[in-house]
Amino acid sequence: MTAKSAAAAARATVYGYPRQGQGRELKKAIEGYWKGRVDADALRATATELRRTNWRQLAEAGIHEVPTGDFSYYDHVLDTSVMVGAIPERHRAAVEADAQDGYFAMARGTQDAAPLEMTKWFDTNYHYLVPELGPDTVFTADSTQQVTALVQALALGLTARPVLVGPVTYLLLAKPAPGVAADFDPLTLLDRLLPVYAQVLTDLRTTGAEWVQLDEPALVQDRTPAELNAAARAYRDLGGRTDRPKLLVASYFDRLGDALPVLAKAPVEGLALDFTEAAAANLDALAAVGGLPGKRLVAGVVNGRNIWVNDLEKALATLGTLLGLADRVDVAASCSLLHVPLDATAERDIEPQILRWLAFARQKTAEIVTLAKGLGGGTDTIAAELAANRADLASRAGSALTHDPAVRARTAAVTATDGRRSQPYPERAAAQRAHLRLPLLPTTTIGSFPQTTELRTARADLRAGRIDSAGYEERIRAEIGEVISFQEKTGLDVLVHGEAERNDMVQYFAEQLTGYLATQHGWVQSYGTRYVRPPILAGDISRPEAMTVRWTTYAQSLTAKPVKGMLTGPVTMLAWSFVRDDQPLADTARQVALALRDEVNDLEAAGTSVIQVDEPALRETLPLRACDHPEYLAWATEAFRLTTAGVRPDTQIHTHMCYAEFGDIVQAIDDLDADVISLEAARSHMQVARELAGHGYPREAGPGVYDIHSPRVPGADEAAALLRTGLEAIPAERLWVNPDCGLKTRAWPETRASLENLVTAARTVRTELSAS
Repeated sequence: MTAKSAAAAARATVYGYPRQGQGRELKKAIEGYWKGRVDADALRATATELRRTNWRQLAEAGIHEVPTGDFSYYDHVLDTSVMVGAIPERHRAAVEADAQDGYFAMARGTQDAAPLEMTKWFDTNYHYLVPELGPDTVFTADSTQQVTALVQALALGLTARPVLVGPVTYLLLAKPAPGVAADFDPLTLLDRLLPVYAQVLTDLRTTGAEWVQLDEPALVQDRTPAELNAAARAYRDLGGRTDRPKLLVASYFDRLGDALPVLAKAPVEGLALDFTEAAAANLDALAAVGGLPGKRLVAGVVNGRNIWVNDLEKALATLGTLLGLADRVDVAASCSLLHVPLDATAERDIEPQILRWLAFARQKTAEIVTLAKGLGGGTDTIAAELAANRADLASRAGSALTHDPAVRARTAAVTATDGRRSQPYPERAAAQRAHLRLPLLPTTTIGSFPQTTELRTARADLRAGRIDSAGYEERIRAEIGEVISFQEKTGLDVLVHGEAERNDMVQYFAEQLTGYLATQHGWVQSYGTRYVRPPILAGDISRPEAMTVRWTTYAQSLTAKPVKGMLTGPVTMLAWSFVRDDQPLADTARQVALALRDEVNDLEAAGTSVIQVDEPALRETLPLRACDHPEYLAWATEAFRLTTAGVRPDTQIHTHMCYAEFGDIVQAIDDLDADVISLEAARSHMQVARELAGHGYPREAGPGVYDIHSPRVPGADEAAALLRTGLEAIPAERLWVNPDCGLKTRAWPETRASLENLVTAARTVRTELSAS
């Protein structure tokens, strides 16, 4: 096909779409099902209607080929485990008794069976359920969910493309099951898994699928020759089968690198590549392999992870370069639109001109369709759209919101000394022990306590004007009093105020900093039914006034025990926002760090002796390629130190991280120079404690003993057993006892019981230590 005919044939598509619905109908239906208010038929009906609505929106917008299989009740990797029959033994009976309840048991656990481990999906804030595999794993095909969705889409008269997690990525994301040797490599199961994928592909072909997309984002990471050979074998096997649909192998989030020649040679009909995060690298690599003659190329030229309007002319130039490198060039977002909110037009509190800078899923869909039209018919066919896009880009670039000379001058004046504590850790530790007088194995929580219906109602009433600020603040004071009283009665050693006034750990601060925009309906799935509204980091950042001092000092006035000040760190403020794309991330991080530094100093001046600056996103934001790690970790750790280094030696700085592979960043954790770090460890069975010990981490640490992402209550014996495991790696004088994460999403009954058990466990192990 010539470049001209490839352009004329260009079509618009997407890899996936937000699942929740305009009003988060899916969240409400699932949580209603868990509570017994919604039955299974009603839950399925909600899911069916949401899929239908999404497909119709896409088709009406001009998308030629809609995705199926991207919808999930909880997580698409968990769906893949169900599809291939990789059900953990502890959940098998529950799945056999009731497939839906067993599915949720794997995700959330039961009182008798722990859930699957949860961690971050590459460098996003989406969490997936980690497959558990072992040498005895037997795979069996179950394509029910994938076939059902495809049948529904085809019945609507749509051209549909099922989307599956690819077999190589699935195995690379997996971990050894409990009881399996830690050095077991799930990739050794590839030959056992491929026939199951082949059966699913056959089922989809029989149902009517012309194309099936197999997502292989793991191939954009650094891969060994053995792993690349496995990818070659996988697609030689699947591509060589005759009773299958056409195969589109998709990659995203970074450059494909050494995997591109492997996939280019494979007997598959198409590749999908990211031309936003790695446009130049993927373009060069495509040219180096001689393009994709005879194949379909799906070009991800619209950023699927951020919310800024696309530069249409730049994207068209990229698409034009791609013509001639493939038999057919189609237009898409760089990845699934799962990672952005649904519709910017729902926002009523953002100025209309600023709103034109933003593109959520529906607006990105329109951009994709416009680009496909322009690629096929020439720029004259989209002249009006291009003119409007140029005006929107110029409006943003010239806005006073994006540039504050005072902020830039302060940032430019930062020196290396500003990021160093006044004394080394051993001297600080001695001063802190003398000042705080905490027991061995001190107990604490991560920060938040349950956000009750009453609290959420009070916030909604304040926004709607049904109560005034005085009434709202009285409710917050009462909640803080209850939280402090409970912690004292339970016997926790370092308390928190519970964050009753906070809607979200990033949004709360963003709403009080200049340069941020907040949305009302910009919900994005983080995991399961947990949705967040990432704020939009649109301009230069500063802090007009103190943000947390008032409520922290009020809580401290209610107790003689230390109350932690609680802040969200600069890297997490970036990672869990839609960050500006018009300056380096390091510059933005430094601006946020200086604003938070002012807050840290004000907390200390108000008498707060323990200050926690959470950085759960430090590992999440790590670039996918090792060669890009040093630059990122240098500015990320510098930003944390810039936030925290201005305090006295006897002020104890904590940080917190959760649900990530910490072994990759232990040196960076050390470089933060925090006095205490708390980390997720319950689901991973204290793996992080061993990683810290292997590194020789010299400071205090609290690997979690209570998994807060499950409703189950861990017994005191279970928590004590985890503590003893932690003590094998971390000396008692440096070990803290805490949950994995904040308690915002939990209910009060399970929170009370779990924390009481946590304190009991700490006391039991203290007694054992004193007797030994």
